[in-house]
Amino acid sequence: MNTTLRLGLTSLRASRRRFAGTFLAVFLGVAFLTGTLVMGDTLRASFGSMFGEATSGTDAVVRGADAITTPGEAQGVRRPVPASLAETIERVPGVAAAAPDIQGAGQLVGSDGKPVGGQGPPTLAGNWITDPGLNPYRIAEGRAPARSGEVVVNRGAAKKGGLKVGDTTTLRTPDPVRVTIVGLATFGGQDGMAQVTFTGMTTADAGKYLTARPGQAASIAVRAGPGVGRRQLVDRLTPVLPAGVEAITGQQSARENTDMISSQFLTVFTTFLLVFSGVALLVAIFSIHNTFAIVVAQRTRENALLRALGAARRQVTTSALAEAAVVALAASLTGLAGGVGIAAGLQALFPAIGFPFPDGDLVISTLAMVLPFAVGVLVCLGSALLPARRAGRTAPLAALRETAVDGSGASRPRAIAGAALGAAALAATLTGVLVTPSLWLAGTGALLALAAFVVLGPVAAGTAVRLLGGPLDRLRGVTGGLARRNALRSPGRTAATASALMIGVAVVSLFTVFGASLKATMDQTVSRSFAGDVAVSTPSFGAGGSGLSPRLAPALQRLPEVDTAVGLGRGVAEVNGSGRALTVTDPVALARSFDLGAVTGSLRDLGRDGLALTRTEADRQHLRTGDTARLTFTDGRSETFTVRAVYGRSELAGDYVVTRSAWAPHRTQDSDGLIAVTFKADVDADAGKAAVRKVAARYGNPEVQTRDEYARSSAGGIDMMLTLVYALLALAVVIALLGIANTLTLALHERTRELGLLRAVGQTRGQLRAMVRWESVLVAAFGTAGGLGLGTFLGWVLVKASDGAGDSAFAFALPPVRLAVILLVGLTAGALAALRPARRAGRLDILRAIGAE
Repeated sequence: MNTTLRLGLTSLRASRRRFAGTFLAVFLGVAFLTGTLVMGDTLRASFGSMFGEATSGTDAVVRGADAITTPGEAQGVRRPVPASLAETIERVPGVAAAAPDIQGAGQLVGSDGKPVGGQGPPTLAGNWITDPGLNPYRIAEGRAPARSGEVVVNRGAAKKGGLKVGDTTTLRTPDPVRVTIVGLATFGGQDGMAQVTFTGMTTADAGKYLTARPGQAASIAVRAGPGVGRRQLVDRLTPVLPAGVEAITGQQSARENTDMISSQFLTVFTTFLLVFSGVALLVAIFSIHNTFAIVVAQRTRENALLRALGAARRQVTTSALAEAAVVALAASLTGLAGGVGIAAGLQALFPAIGFPFPDGDLVISTLAMVLPFAVGVLVCLGSALLPARRAGRTAPLAALRETAVDGSGASRPRAIAGAALGAAALAATLTGVLVTPSLWLAGTGALLALAAFVVLGPVAAGTAVRLLGGPLDRLRGVTGGLARRNALRSPGRTAATASALMIGVAVVSLFTVFGASLKATMDQTVSRSFAGDVAVSTPSFGAGGSGLSPRLAPALQRLPEVDTAVGLGRGVAEVNGSGRALTVTDPVALARSFDLGAVTGSLRDLGRDGLALTRTEADRQHLRTGDTARLTFTDGRSETFTVRAVYGRSELAGDYVVTRSAWAPHRTQDSDGLIAVTFKADVDADAGKAAVRKVAARYGNPEVQTRDEYARSSAGGIDMMLTLVYALLALAVVIALLGIANTLTLALHERTRELGLLRAVGQTRGQLRAMVRWESVLVAAFGTAGGLGLGTFLGWVLVKASDGAGDSAFAFALPPVRLAVILLVGLTAGALAALRPARRAGRLDILRAIGAE
């Protein structure tokens, strides 16, 4: 065994430059995976520390016992508690202090007139708690609010908005409130709680602007006296609390908030990054396998001599695997360090672009080190296993003859297996898309399609290269013809090299097609459902913002240019025991501004106890017009509503509609998310928009957009998502290009004598370099074309499966310009990958090349 290992290490030292591409592929994959895991652990720990610090002085929290949670939301809405309950709690033995905690949405307007925050993290407002043990914020400059209209803001929000102590600005609650900043606060010594903005008001102002009626609070924070534990405090509080109100420890409150962030955001975010880590490692597998396959093929005579001298098959195989193991260990260890560096870089970068990454040291867990290291080693060894076994099967007589590097790879069994996989993929995807809508079945078909492409690659490589390289004979003459024949020389190698790029391009194309389809769906939804001329809205991305004042729609309705102005508010309630989101609006005006499809019943008769819902929800709840439903609201009260209308389309209108008079007794902080404005027939669009904007400026200056502008802005988050996807997938494409460059370098090494003969018969250095570049471009074109075809097909599958699996109607759209850009980038990347191999080929010494073995 020692002899075998020494032989493997000696071979590795002799050809270490050949494994540079393999080292980089493993390094990048492991680094990205490590960075993702370290960043996820750091985020969880940072948010846990942040929430723990926020409640460090709070020993117990008194709150509503039940929460109403709607589908797709992890955190429910709880009923408020009486603020006066704090006085009762303070009389309980063992309580040192109790303070009502009034919370709501409140967005500051900066010195430039633009809202501060609101693109992700929450924008909060609340009462300034005077007890320093119960308030996690500390005054860093100025003083606490003492009179109506005075506020304290966290220092980070003030910096973003260009605000300072003494400035007067507007606070959207969502009704605009003129406030004067009298103090700046810090949170745990930092400028704020991550990227969350906070505005502290007097208790009276908070009750007036952030609650439906004064005297309510979101919760009551309680501090224990000396010698009283948290659990003991909760046990003492429970008997004095009214029905529907509970007490929990501050520690439990912090844990719930952390779990909510983990389940709603961190899990999705880290899963998203792990998927791309997997794509990068999958691409690396092809590059690594191809490298080892070529190296083993080049050593056929060497391995045959070892076998002739008495080396067993197992020894030759072990020697090859020893080389792979050394590369895997070195690259994986280096990748761990690189991953920690990536996480540190992201920790510094994300706050600069508004991402909620709390401050704190990196958390490097055992799992974050062991898992990527194991994956890197297994990927490298697994990719080298088949070539190593092939090396062990080398016959001793192979040392006496010239050996070909690659026969073909386009065998009949491969063609049959690939065709079978393709048929199974087509059957599964079409069934999951057209027959029985199922994302799981469509996903299975997509994986089978990927496997079919990989298996059929060598079969299709010859035909594809002939077609793609056909014009080269006419355009580049002998140089182009030689490049095409070199690419045709080894279909298996060409396919393996192109497969890595194909996977990266396929994923890029998939998300490009899906993103374009989402934008087309949004445009279709707005065009079909939104009949208004302009939309007044707030950013819809994330939890930030404060919504629109419910007084804005009536103010717009009074304009002489406006025919209809209808606001869409949001509420929550349990409908027959199931949490559902309610659209709070004027149903008659809603029908004039939105296309609701076929309506059964009447939207005019909803009144204070009427309900309208979509046909899909009516079928799900087994309700028809005239039936009754029991609605339980966040204030704990239940009422019986009668179904008076069933409409066909939800889209922008939502699944349940109630009137404002029906919602008013149960409302919390009231706001609209969208106001649709329709002008009178003789009103010029620009003049009408200007009139709307002038009134909207008095209500916090929200955005006023035409219908087309609103559709584009609603889809703006898709472009942000695609930008992130492209940035992440660039890693996979880089690994694929390293594979192309590595394959070319190794192929040129085995063709050294041939290249020397070409130079001897008159080929110039420039022609030789061009031949290598065009060979690389042909391989890249094969991989890019296959990736575009596969990605477009998978994008269609994802769109159609999503369309069939949900209530929304998805529109499939192909973005020809973006797909053409992807094709151009793929071809350019192929040319770039060949720069170094072509330069090395051009430097060959002719006599030494001709004499090479």
